[in-house]
Amino acid sequence: MTSSTIFSGVSPIPLAAAAPGGNSPLTLRDMLFFLRMRWLWVLATTFAFLAMAGTYVLTADPTFVASTQLVIVPQVSGSEAQRAFAEDAFIEGQLEIARSSDVVGGTVRALGLDTDPDFVDQTPSLQDRAKNWLMGISSEPDTESQEAAGTGPRQAQPHAEDERIQDRAIATLLNMIGIRRVGSSTIIEISAAASTPQRAVDIADMLARQYIQKNIAMKANASRQYSEWLERFVSEQQRGLAEAASALASFTSNPRDQFKLAELQSATDARRSLYENTLNQLTEARQRITYPVSDATIVSRATLPLSKARPRSTLIIAFAAAVGLGVGLALAMIRHVGDRRIIRPHQIAEASGLPFVTLLATSRKTHLPARFLPAGTGSSTAAYPVIPGMAELSATVVGLRRKRRVVIGIVAVDPGSGASTIACELAVLSSRSGAHTLLIDAAAQKSSLSKSIAPHSSTGLVDVLDNGELIQTAALPLTSTLKFLPLGKVEAVTPAIRLSSRRTQLSFADLKKEFDAIFIDISAFSASPDANAIAPELDGVLVVTSHGRTSIDDTLRVIDTLRNVGAEILGAVINHAPERMHS
Repeated sequence: MTSSTIFSGVSPIPLAAAAPGGNSPLTLRDMLFFLRMRWLWVLATTFAFLAMAGTYVLTADPTFVASTQLVIVPQVSGSEAQRAFAEDAFIEGQLEIARSSDVVGGTVRALGLDTDPDFVDQTPSLQDRAKNWLMGISSEPDTESQEAAGTGPRQAQPHAEDERIQDRAIATLLNMIGIRRVGSSTIIEISAAASTPQRAVDIADMLARQYIQKNIAMKANASRQYSEWLERFVSEQQRGLAEAASALASFTSNPRDQFKLAELQSATDARRSLYENTLNQLTEARQRITYPVSDATIVSRATLPLSKARPRSTLIIAFAAAVGLGVGLALAMIRHVGDRRIIRPHQIAEASGLPFVTLLATSRKTHLPARFLPAGTGSSTAAYPVIPGMAELSATVVGLRRKRRVVIGIVAVDPGSGASTIACELAVLSSRSGAHTLLIDAAAQKSSLSKSIAPHSSTGLVDVLDNGELIQTAALPLTSTLKFLPLGKVEAVTPAIRLSSRRTQLSFADLKKEFDAIFIDISAFSASPDANAIAPELDGVLVVTSHGRTSIDDTLRVIDTLRNVGAEILGAVINHAPERMHS
């Protein structure tokens, strides 16, 4: 048997069957086991998110932000509560004015942003796209509606094209600026983002100047309208005053009623006072038109930013790591819950109620077939080096039979699970304990034991079934207490099926008279029906699975099938378990 993989580190785990309908509570050991088994999923997902975040940080264009601060002096009056409410409303109105298309458009024209291809044609950032999507705004022009209206690219005039470019520049700049009130003060902050520090400073300062100009223009326009109204009102008052003065002069030349004279004198004085007041207001309004004063004043001009504002590398990396860790844990849990492969002993024990389930870890050491020396060529201790852990499995198996002579079959659920190696090791350790042991190769599908131990044997199990006397020559003595019966040449019917017929020259009852323990290597359940045929004739069967490869559903199907045919399942072996399973 050219066994390049030897199994060590066995830990027999007697486990009672789980109570029906009960769920075992989650323990710290379960969580640590989950992390040991699925850490690669978590690590790979976290690394993937970090890689995406790192790629974005390295490839994203840097954005610099500059800010200009202005103080607003509200022109309000009234009580303290009324002034507070009026100030809030006034400042909110000024914020909307600063965001208006007139102010932003004036900044675009003043800086020539609409003629800058890099500015007009730049791709919106991921943050801007997300904001536009949430607000229901498309970052692309509606060319279909333009064409339907006859103003699309095919029919657009140069003037319409210039307006479209300017509108797109205004929309782009709106996504790059931010205007807010600083706390509850009368100071507002205008911030602008750009690809270079100097452009960010220019945009922020120009926005502030354009806002002040807009404020002055609005006040001048209001004063002009007020002045025009005052001019008409002054004319009316002037005519009224002339009429009142004329009436007073006419009555004074021939006074007949002193009361009437006093009334005309009082009306004339009132007209004159109203006229003079209106004339003063008109003069003040004309002064405000000629020398307008803004409600806002720049208190802090924008300065060159020392570092980029976006992307925030540290924040992005930390966020990607947190999200990657969470997604990795979620994927690992989904994989862990949906994984039907055998990775823990209790999966078999709770579902099948087996008396014990054993873990065998894979060892990197190689034990060659040369260890099987003919009897008398050396001591048994030297001939059979001890493989750590297999002694415990052997003692457990033999102890289950209460020290009576037993015939035990070893069958794997799927080929490649190591059943032949386990059968060989159990036989070796049984013989070293002093028990007369026979190892039989009945694996007709893949006779690895015969090919490894007795490749040139001329007789074997097939021949002994026809002639029981050949057992003396067919059974090869490996040590003084261990013999091996190779498979022989199989023809139509496998030896296992022939043994189940009880019509052969070989019987297990006769073998028990000579041997204390008999171990039979049987073909894998999924590859051959031999296990169903021979299992009822044995004292017990060990089911061998492969850690992380054999399905729990296939294992339970094998166990149930063997029980249905009358076999006694001694226990199960989880082979190829990693070393961390024993920590």
